[in-house]
Amino acid sequence: MELPKLNLHIHSKFSDGRNSISQIVLTALKKGLDYICITDHFTNSWKDDIIPNLNSLNKIEMYLEEIDHFQKYLLEEERQMALFKGIEIDLSSTEKFILNSISPAKFDIILFEYLESIEGISFMKKIINYWKRNIKNSKAFPLIGLAHFDPSFFAINGMNILIDFLTENKIFFEFNSSYPQFYSQKYRSFFDQLKERNILVSIGCDSHHISTLKDIEEVYDRIKFYELESNLLNLIQILDKKRI
Repeated sequence: MELPKLNLHIHSKFSDGRNSISQIVLTALKKGLDYICITDHFTNSWKDDIIPNLNSLNKIEMYLEEIDHFQKYLLEEERQMALFKGIEIDLSSTEKFILNSISPAKFDIILFEYLESIEGISFMKKIINYWKRNIKNSKAFPLIGLAHFDPSFFAINGMNILIDFLTENKIFFEFNSSYPQFYSQKYRSFFDQLKERNILVSIGCDSHHISTLKDIEEVYDRIKFYELESNLLNLIQILDKKRI
């Protein structure tokens, strides 16, 4: 079975990427990708002083408007590739900053990076539950995923808590081609639980340059190795409902 080609973790010049959204979209079309998502950084942690990011309401609006422009372009040109609005939230950011800045219904996909502890799970739960209370239409709620997540932080303690959290909140695990160590065979038991619990999986390259937009071959091999094709296809079904 041929699986659709997707990269749901891409950075543009709105944060620390080297290319414009226009360059990303046109290159992704040439490379034959089926689904892409721009997921620029959002933070007010130590990273805010080091990398450009979506750290103001004005910049977020400009960012979303530009993605919206290219979504309409793809529709008008009858191109089959789907483009989604995303953002990558640094979990070291403050709760107030996240809640005051992010309107989740404006995004298709929200990635959280640096989930490393049970306390981090509690923090994510608090954010997600707040969003859910304030979004009346469940169809408008974005897909939530873990960016370049390292299973080793939960390998000894808290794995059951993690798996329950992912299952209950329909949070996906990202196979990230920039971090192949995070889908190593030493975490086989983790991936077996993803399969058993039907937890969604995604693919992202953490692309900061258009040259890496389709660095996904090894990732697909690993997904097939862990027999997670149906988990990926379930995610794609959700994406198809969100595409314009």
